[in-house]
Amino acid sequence: MSETGNGRVAVILFNLGGPDQPSAIRPFLFNLFNDPAILTIPWPLRPILAWVLASKRLGPATEIYNHLDGCSPLLSNTQAQAQALQTVLGDGERFRTFVVMRYWHPFANEVVEAVKAYDPDRIVLLPLYPQWSTTTTASSFRSWRRACRQVGLDRPTNSVCCYPVEPGFVGTIAEFIRERLPELSRYGRPRVLFSAHGLPKRVIERGDPYQWQCEQTAAAIVAALKSPDLDWVNCYQSRVGPLEWIGPATDAELERAGHDHRPVLMVPIAFVSEHSETLVELDIEYRALAARCGVPAYLRVPTVGVSPLFMSGLAALVRSTVTKAESSLRDDSDRSCLPETLGHCGRLSDGLAQRK
Repeated sequence: MSETGNGRVAVILFNLGGPDQPSAIRPFLFNLFNDPAILTIPWPLRPILAWVLASKRLGPATEIYNHLDGCSPLLSNTQAQAQALQTVLGDGERFRTFVVMRYWHPFANEVVEAVKAYDPDRIVLLPLYPQWSTTTTASSFRSWRRACRQVGLDRPTNSVCCYPVEPGFVGTIAEFIRERLPELSRYGRPRVLFSAHGLPKRVIERGDPYQWQCEQTAAAIVAALKSPDLDWVNCYQSRVGPLEWIGPATDAELERAGHDHRPVLMVPIAFVSEHSETLVELDIEYRALAARCGVPAYLRVPTVGVSPLFMSGLAALVRSTVTKAESSLRDDSDRSCLPETLGHCGRLSDGLAQRK
């Protein structure tokens, strides 16, 4: 890295990915279930079970993507965020953004070649998962490091582990809520449901900080709203399978809101761009459930997307990471989100603190 702090920086944005055509749904599902961070059974049993699960989920997943013309909009939305971040970072000679998806193209091993050709002095890993989890950020970072080793890309690498209470992220969501509460208030006292993707309870019990960070996100948004009498709850969606999942469940909270005759404002807090879990699960499936349960009105705020405040917040995280790395010559490429990296983002259990 140059001593003047003007060396080139590759900023790698990570997201889940999604099928780009109907024929990609099954292999996308297979890649998801074949991830040891998702399905924690050893090889060679894991790929066998992953294929069985992908086949079993193909029908329901196809129905979901039929609402989206057979493909996920996540890649195009993430690319728009990468371009917006590039614009905010400004100096095209110093910063360049790249998009990596975990379970469908562009994979890490595809993007790493472009990064190597760019020949950066430093790499910053930026997950588009605000809350850290072994199942999302940690999995993406491991895949990236593996791809780097395969092509011999060896550059100082630093990571933005998470940003559950980043002011730009929190402030954008708070503003979206302010805009929509007056409309809901015509139907009664609104109840705000801060909904995040769920996880099996055993993942959290191993020390994953995701649930606690989701709670911190919701609390920070409520604090930003400065509305002490706001009726709100933190809940979790997308539960599948027989395992016990963290709660309360979003569908159960919708049923409770219907019983209480409360209008609902649905607020996604673990997704930063629109995709099947917002456009289908929240907008179609949960809206229909709300109607069946007698919820008098149902609205959803959009994800933060490319909102200027959120993009400025991400840019500040990138710049801060580079500045700290240059001043300390720190390289955490092989220590992805260890306790000292995560410490400023949220509470860690002893279990996570013992793991790499």
